[in-house]
Amino acid sequence: MKMIASRIALTAALALVAAPTLAQDTAQDGETQAGADEKEPVEDDLHSRAVDYQGNIIVSAAGLEQLDILAGTSVFEADDIQRNLNGQIGEVLAKLPGVSATSFAPGSSRPVLRGFQGERVRVLVDGIGTADVSNTSVDHATSIDPLTAERIEVLRGPAVLLYGSQAIGGAVNVIDKRIPTRVPAEGFHLDALIAGDTASDLRTAGASLDVPISDSFVVHIDGSWRETGDLEIPGFQVGPELRAELLEEAAEEEAEGEFEEAEEFREAANQEGFIPNSASETYTINGGFGVILGGSTFGASVGYYDTNYGVPTRPGAGHHHGEEGEEGEEEGGEEEEELVTIALQQVRADFKGDIALGDGFFSRLKLRAGYSDYTHTEFEGAEVGTTFDSESIEARLELTQSETGPTRGGFGVQYRHRDFFAEGAEAYVPPNTTDQFAVFGLQEFGQGPFQLELAARYETTSVDASTLGIERDFDTFSGAAGFIFEGDDAFRTGINVSRAERAPSAEELFSDGPHIATQAFEIGDTNLNTESAWGIEAFARGTVGGVTFSAAVFNQWFDDYIYLTETGLEEDDLPVFVYLQQDADYFGIEGEVSFPVFDSGNFGLIADVSGSYINAELGDGTSVPRIPPLSFLAGLEAQTNAFDVRGEVQWFAEQDQIAAFETPTSDFALVNLLVAWRPMANNENVFLQLSADNIFDVTARRHASFTKDFVPLAGRNIRASIRLSF
Repeated sequence: MKMIASRIALTAALALVAAPTLAQDTAQDGETQAGADEKEPVEDDLHSRAVDYQGNIIVSAAGLEQLDILAGTSVFEADDIQRNLNGQIGEVLAKLPGVSATSFAPGSSRPVLRGFQGERVRVLVDGIGTADVSNTSVDHATSIDPLTAERIEVLRGPAVLLYGSQAIGGAVNVIDKRIPTRVPAEGFHLDALIAGDTASDLRTAGASLDVPISDSFVVHIDGSWRETGDLEIPGFQVGPELRAELLEEAAEEEAEGEFEEAEEFREAANQEGFIPNSASETYTINGGFGVILGGSTFGASVGYYDTNYGVPTRPGAGHHHGEEGEEGEEEGGEEEEELVTIALQQVRADFKGDIALGDGFFSRLKLRAGYSDYTHTEFEGAEVGTTFDSESIEARLELTQSETGPTRGGFGVQYRHRDFFAEGAEAYVPPNTTDQFAVFGLQEFGQGPFQLELAARYETTSVDASTLGIERDFDTFSGAAGFIFEGDDAFRTGINVSRAERAPSAEELFSDGPHIATQAFEIGDTNLNTESAWGIEAFARGTVGGVTFSAAVFNQWFDDYIYLTETGLEEDDLPVFVYLQQDADYFGIEGEVSFPVFDSGNFGLIADVSGSYINAELGDGTSVPRIPPLSFLAGLEAQTNAFDVRGEVQWFAEQDQIAAFETPTSDFALVNLLVAWRPMANNENVFLQLSADNIFDVTARRHASFTKDFVPLAGRNIRASIRLSF
């Protein structure tokens, strides 16, 4: 009863004060959010953008432009990306309600949506996967540089299942600029962004250029470079529990006369001010072309992504290979600890077509395809430890119905192939191939105040580890139904019911060995079953009397939920983590509200509040590992034609609902200030920002992070940036 009462109370609170963060439903462009419902659709002369339609977000995720089965959608435009600029997509989005980040290291951080991460969150590039291996392990970076992204869409709710069973928790769709879909009105179109900060000694720059060769042919090129040093932090690097453990180890070594070892433990416990081995360097280059023929477009691109980043080591942790070392150590002897770094390269080719079919039953044919050759090398000092290679292909074809009757929607097919190979001392996953084929469809019925929306996806998956002589085949079916009411004043409310299934991944099935980057010995289970979940979600959103709001309450009941948990055992001097399966229950609330405090036309004062809460329990009554705590964000922004000034506070509660062997995290609050300046009157082609994050230099640790005990968030950080668009 206590849990039910707390859920009801939180539902009521968030329904009243749930609010948008820095990501607004439309690009603000210096206007007050109070006038958002009166804005005309905003487009530049080259790339399409999200627009506000009667309080709905219209996203480019094909087939889902206005469907309320999505329930929770956030769109980050260029100014939002600039405000939250970071090299990893997880950190860029971490202020949104219902969103956290894995924060494994400054060079590797993936989005956490509604408490889900890894194989339950798909990161997409214009509708298809990134084709990296960031979903397989938290130490693997996402091969996207947000610096050159045009727009980022965060998709939550049951209809995201249309993008694959790996999107059971949500999806992040990054719209880049590599394949132009419009012809610039001018002789060329240039976008550029330059930024720097103090906490990581950031230096970064990126630019994209589109040149029309003819009235129907456009060439594109873009590139970016980013370099950081070791991340500066307030206080001690390690958390209170780990620090006490290290000091205890030091006392024990000292009592045994091992003074050198005692001093090493003591130095690790007292490391402060920065995170050693957390620097990074990244660069990208991409080129493409687009052909625009009336209402149809198609094009292709090729790109290269390269990053090198440090993997912070758990202080006090040793590492064994279980064999004789270079200095003639006995088998099982301890090696000298080496710094671990990761070098990641990806070559990617993409094709996109959008063909107008006329006035028949189907109005458009959309094709999206991508090929990736990915290599990821983990170094121990100067020596190669393990190399991961992944070659993948993904293709998606969709037919969109003409909007001539009471029904709207579309159908499609999707294919994905991945060939994965790892070699080295810590090749903890054997070579394997994954093949996936799916058919999907969605329909919307009704044009009045009441509407019915249906979505379904059938998927067949084959996972083959030939060296083990094991092949697993899975058939999954997912579906969703939404019942929607559309009222006056752009108000929409509804309820969604869903049934989703997910096949286990190769890593969940076949892992068996030490993984130095995560400092864990990971063991999979070849007998894992399909994971499935029933879900229900209620939502309301709209703009009423100048107040814009959105809120959702959801619950998912999992059968055979797959999770990675620590056992308390050790192997090769590493903690053993195993993939297990049992039922689980996810309950959550997220919401946002924005309202005008004052508006005189030339000056506006806007207040906003947002919040999210997640409770996740396994069938045995214990907590699901690494679930983000209750959080709220409150902001106040003054807007004029030339300047915006924003102050905000983001608060995270203590998280003490933890899994076995997991440590709690303390509550903390981050205070941030931002000033934005548009120096050219009536022209936003030049946009300057100066921000101060974590002004009071507090120690903050994300509970969703695998490394939270020794990788805190940045301390006080002053950041400056300039964005140009001509």
